[in-house]
Amino acid sequence: MKILTIGNSFTESLKAYFPQVCESAGVELEIDYANHGGCQLSRHWEYIENEEHDPVYRMYRNHTKTMGEILRETEWDVVTIQQSSPNSWIWDTYQPYGENIRNYVNQHAPQAEVVIQQTWSYRADDPRIAPGGIWNIDQDEMYSKLTENYKRLAEELGGLRIIPTGKAVQLARQKQQDNFVAYDPELLTQLKWPDLPRQANSLVGRMWWHKNQTTGKLEIARDTIHLNQRGQYLQACVWFAFFFKLPTSSITFVPDIIDNDDAEFLRKIAQEAVS
Repeated sequence: MKILTIGNSFTESLKAYFPQVCESAGVELEIDYANHGGCQLSRHWEYIENEEHDPVYRMYRNHTKTMGEILRETEWDVVTIQQSSPNSWIWDTYQPYGENIRNYVNQHAPQAEVVIQQTWSYRADDPRIAPGGIWNIDQDEMYSKLTENYKRLAEELGGLRIIPTGKAVQLARQKQQDNFVAYDPELLTQLKWPDLPRQANSLVGRMWWHKNQTTGKLEIARDTIHLNQRGQYLQACVWFAFFFKLPTSSITFVPDIIDNDDAEFLRKIAQEAVS
């Protein structure tokens, strides 16, 4: 299967484990990425329009290819699209850009199925969705809104299929026995190296110590939006089950950083989300 992603870091995370997952199950995968970090549907469409109007303008493959060239150079089976995560819960950011990109793909790769990846809600300690956050929504509300938006986009584009990555993340959060619990933000100012807040069983986010280059002091940095290793493995299993229509039990690859029992749990969650 030949898959092209038109996305952002939320598809770049597939590079971690998706190829190994597919190889371990005996299926053939060719995947390429037309991604830009944080890139929303509107910005992808802006790049495409600029490329069409200016023959020198190239925004993909390290500024060596246009989107049209990438779509035409390979007989893609699937092209995926998605919204950027900060905009995923806001419907007005989806159209007409999603439809414009879908039409462009249909024009330059008519054999390819356009599929939408449903992204996920942030970790509960993200300052935008934590209590008092600037978005005035919590994790469950973010998930509900982005899910509604992806479904609406799929319907408006003629019933496109949706890769339920976000659903799998939410299911895992609900079904694992010891779920991540947000900590008091004040804790970040009290801990001393190498201590970090408890992050047990999170699928999204990580924390680490780094030196502030201005003050020279060690501080805790955090990523509360991207998949960590557990989440990346879950995403890879979801994509495998979705595209190859094989049970996740046929996956034998387990990353060294993930416990075998936990990997089995994540494979089952991926299967449930896809089913």
